[in-house]
Amino acid sequence: MILNRKLFKLINAYFRLGEVNILQLFNKKKEEKLETTTSFKIKKNEEVISLPEIVDKRKLDIKYPLLEPYAYAHISWDKENNELVYFVEEPKLDESEKKNLEVLENGIKELINISFINIKKIETVIVYLEKNLRALIVEFGLKISEDSFLKIMYYIYRDFIGLNEIEPLLNDYYIEDIECNGSKTPLYIVHRKYRNLRTNIVFENNKVLASLVEKMAQRAGKYVSYASPLLDGRLPDGSRVNATYTEDVTSRGPTFTVRKFTKEPWTPVKLMEFRTVSPEMLAYFWILIENESNIMIIGGTGSGKTSFLNALAFFIPPAARIVSIEDTKELNILHENWLPSVARAGVGLTNLVGQKHGEVSLFDLLKESFRQRPDYVIVGEIRGKEAFVLFQGASSGHPSFSTMHAEDVETMVRRLETEPINLSPSLIASLDVVGIMIQAKIGDKSVRRLKEIDEIINVEQQLGKVNINVPFIRDPRTDKFYSKNDSKIFAKIMAEKGMTYEELMSEFSLRSKLLMQMYKKKVFGFKEVQEVINGYYKNPKEVLRKFNLI
Repeated sequence: MILNRKLFKLINAYFRLGEVNILQLFNKKKEEKLETTTSFKIKKNEEVISLPEIVDKRKLDIKYPLLEPYAYAHISWDKENNELVYFVEEPKLDESEKKNLEVLENGIKELINISFINIKKIETVIVYLEKNLRALIVEFGLKISEDSFLKIMYYIYRDFIGLNEIEPLLNDYYIEDIECNGSKTPLYIVHRKYRNLRTNIVFENNKVLASLVEKMAQRAGKYVSYASPLLDGRLPDGSRVNATYTEDVTSRGPTFTVRKFTKEPWTPVKLMEFRTVSPEMLAYFWILIENESNIMIIGGTGSGKTSFLNALAFFIPPAARIVSIEDTKELNILHENWLPSVARAGVGLTNLVGQKHGEVSLFDLLKESFRQRPDYVIVGEIRGKEAFVLFQGASSGHPSFSTMHAEDVETMVRRLETEPINLSPSLIASLDVVGIMIQAKIGDKSVRRLKEIDEIINVEQQLGKVNINVPFIRDPRTDKFYSKNDSKIFAKIMAEKGMTYEELMSEFSLRSKLLMQMYKKKVFGFKEVQEVINGYYKNPKEVLRKFNLI
C-alpha cells in the first residue's frame, strides 16, 4: 500500500523521537531543500488589529484575519435574530474536495500516531505533513489541483496540529473566553471589544466533541475518561481549559470553556490606559508592597482579579524572592528570583485524609513554600484549607498576596470564617488591604474597574463584621477615582519606618507622577515597565531625572 516506505519511516521516527533527534537523520543540505519545497504557508496574526468602537450595532460589519490566508473573523449584525454575531470564515470545499479530505485524513491517521508533546517548531511539522499528504495523494491516485490541495492542507493542519474547529478562535487576540455548552448548540465567545457573541461553530454530535475534549486533555498533559470526566488544565499557548467529558455530568454532552490570556500580562501602566485603575492607586499599592503589606484582590468571575494581581507583582523589589502557588498556571512575572509552583492532581482512590496517590495540593505547596525563605508569597486563588497556612504566614511576617471570589469585604470575611476555611477573626485581621475588582458598564461597553480599596482596621467576633477604612473609591456616575488623605496603612508604615507624613506623601506623589509620565510616554511594554520600576528601587533620582520629574 505504501509507495515510499523510507519517507514514512522517517516521519514515524520524527513523531516518536521528537524534533531534535529526527533532524540528526538529515544533513543540513537536505533540511534546507525540504524547507524551501513546501507550498503551504500560514500566517498567524501577531499584530493587534485596531477595531472600531460600537456606534450602532446594526451597522457594524468588520472582517479581520486569524490564520491568514485561510481563516478570518467576520463580526456583523444578524437581522433575523437581532444580535451581533461572530462567524469564522474558512475555505469552502465542494463535494469532491470533502471526499478527498476524508480519505486523506483517514490515511494520515493510519500512517502516523501524532503526538506533539516534544515538538517546538510547528513549521517543521507542517513540512512533514505536507510531504506525507502529497505522498498519499500519489498513492491513492487522487486528482487534486494545487488550489484544492492548499485548502485540504489547511484542514489537515487545523485538525492535526491545531485544535480542530476552535483553532482559529485561539488565534484571535480579542477573544477572552471560548464557551461550548454541548453538541448541537452554537459555540459562544467573549470578545474584548464586543463582549458575548454567538458563533457559527456547532458540534453536530457528542462523539466529535468528546474527541476534542480528549485532544485538549492530551495537550494539557491531563487525562479524562468516563471514570474521571472533569478536566482542568493549561494548553500549550497558556490558555486555561475547563471541560466535562460525558453526558452523565452535563446533559447536552461534553462541554468546555477556554480562558485565553494575553502572551504578556497587562502592566500597571497598561491598566491605566484601560482606565482600570488610577496612578495614585498604583502608587499606593507600590508603597504597600515595598513595605511588605498583605493584600487580597476580590471580585466576581471575569472581573480581572488575576490580571490585576499580576500587575501588582511588578512592584515587588527586584532582589526579593517570590514563591507563587496556583491550581493552573496563570501568573507571568518578569522576576529572576521567582519560584512558580503549580498543584498536581492525583490518581486512583482517595486515602484516609482525602488525597489521591501522587496529588500535590495548594495546601501542600503552601506549607513547603515557607521553608523556601520567600520574601513574598502569591497564591493564585483562595478556596479551601490553604487559606489557613497563607494567613498564618501573613501574620508571622511573610507578606502575602492572593485573590478570592467575593463581591465585598463583608462577603469575603464571611467566606473566610465559615466552612470549608474556618479562619479566626484574629488571623483575618493580619490582612492589610483588599482591592475590589468589578465588571462595569459604560454605555454599551463592558469594562473592568478597581471599584475601591479597603483597609482592614479590625475584624470583630460577630460573623462577617469588619471595620474598614476606604482611602480610594470609584464614582460609577463619572467613572473617576477619588481619594482621601486618611490612610491607616500609611500611618502604620510611618510608625514602623520612622517616616514623617510629609516624607511619605512626597514619595507617594513622586511615584504617582512617575507612573503618569510612563503613561504619557507610552511605556506600556512588559520588560520596559519592569526595568523602570527596578531602576527606581536601585537609583530613584536617575529614573526621576530621565522622566523630567526632578
